[in-house]
Amino acid sequence: MLRKLLILSGIAALGLASSFPASAGSDWGVYQAGDVRSGYTYAAPETQAIQDDDFANPGFIWVDYGKELWSDVDGAAGKSCASCHGDASAMKDGVSGMKGVATKYPVFDASIGKPINIEQQINKCRVNNMEAEPYKWESKEMLSMTSYVKHQSHGMPVNVDISGPIAPFYEKGKTFYFKRRGQLDMACSNCHIDNAGNMIRANLLSMGLANGFPTYRLKWQKPGSLHRRFRGCNSQVRAEPYKSGSDEYVNLEVFLTHRSNGLPIETPAVRN
Repeated sequence: MLRKLLILSGIAALGLASSFPASAGSDWGVYQAGDVRSGYTYAAPETQAIQDDDFANPGFIWVDYGKELWSDVDGAAGKSCASCHGDASAMKDGVSGMKGVATKYPVFDASIGKPINIEQQINKCRVNNMEAEPYKWESKEMLSMTSYVKHQSHGMPVNVDISGPIAPFYEKGKTFYFKRRGQLDMACSNCHIDNAGNMIRANLLSMGLANGFPTYRLKWQKPGSLHRRFRGCNSQVRAEPYKSGSDEYVNLEVFLTHRSNGLPIETPAVRN
C-alpha cells in the first residue's frame, strides 16, 4: 500500500514515510478552520513553544525593528509610514492603526490592474508617497516592516476576498498550484494536499498555508517571505523558480492565502 502511495503521489524519489500519528484526530482549536490546519499543528512541541513565548520567539527581533522603521523619515518627501498612518499599534476604540489590514491581502489594485501583496503595498507607499527607494524583497528592512505590519493583526482570521476583478488571478494561482512541474514532475498539491501529515525524509509535510508569513524558520535562522518558500519548493522539485514578486507567485499567493481563510495570522510564526 505504501509503495502504491509513493508512486501515485509522485514523490517516491523524496523518501516519503508513513503518516505521523500525532497529527490525526486532534482538536486544534483556532489553528483549524474547516478542513485546513495551520502549519503550527504540524510543528514539534518544542517549536510550538518557541512561537508561543514572545520573549523566546526570535521573529520578534524583526518585529521590533519594523516598529523602528515605521517612524523613520526616509525619502525626498520627508515622510515616514507614521506620517500617513499614525501609530500602527496605537489603540483607538479598541482597534490599532494597522489591525486587520494584513488579513485582507493580497488585494486587487485597480491602478495596475492586478493583485498586490503586503510587500508590494509597502514599496508602493515608499515610492509614491515617501519618494524613497523600494525595499529589496528579502532585505532586513522588508522582512521587518512586513512582520511588524502583519503582527498588528495577530490572532485575527485570514479573510481574503476573491470576488470581483481578483477572481481570474485566483484561478491562475489555483492552476499553478495543481500543475506538475520540474524534473520530479510534482505539483504543490502533491505534498500539501495529497500527503499533508506524512513524513518526507526527516520532515513532516504540512498543508503549506500562508497565515504565518513572514515565518521564522529554524533552518534559515531568520524570517523569510512566502515567496522565498515558493522559490525553495520550486527548486526542490527541480523546476526553475520565478522571481519574488512575479505575477505567477502573487497569483499563487492569492490562491494559497484564500485557502488559509479562517486561520489566525501568526506572524511571527516559527517553523522548522
